[in-house]
Amino acid sequence: MKLLKDLVLDELADIYDAEQRIVKALPKLAQGATCTKLNAAFLAHLQETKGHVTKLEQVFALFGETAKGKTCEATVGLLKEGDQLASDFKGSPAINAALITAAQRVEHYEIATYGTLHEWAGLLGHQEAAGILKSILHEEKAANETLKTLARAKCNEEALHEPWSKESEARKAESLREDRASSLV
Repeated sequence: MKLLKDLVLDELADIYDAEQRIVKALPKLAQGATCTKLNAAFLAHLQETKGHVTKLEQVFALFGETAKGKTCEATVGLLKEGDQLASDFKGSPAINAALITAAQRVEHYEIATYGTLHEWAGLLGHQEAAGILKSILHEEKAANETLKTLARAKCNEEALHEPWSKESEARKAESLREDRASSLV
């Protein structure tokens, strides 16, 4: 019969794998960002994420286990979607927005996982492990807030507008003439 401790260890293995995958993905996200603040946010979170790997190893030890990962299918899928978005919007004014949404999806998954693990560790009486998991949870929430702020920031402003071209100017002029004509009728 499997108990809550077994589930905690299973979920720890899942998020341990996820964090290792995220360590590999964040440099690519940073490289794809055209906004310096977004690039810096990805690089700062990379350092935090490396710390999460170390903290998870500590949590495993507190449970009397050696850290080991199991493939986190959710993170595999989220990172694959993120790669596709980055590819689809590479060179586009919306690239930063695409990278932000990809990163926020991962953050939300991590927030859900760490929130649950924190509560379960507490239920199992592992207060030190619960504290470590809570500290990671706070860092993931802060990373998500940073991404949310950057989603509204100036680095996404150019994604709101069609790039300038003779054709776009002609379409705008035609639309303006049509608007004026319809207001005269």
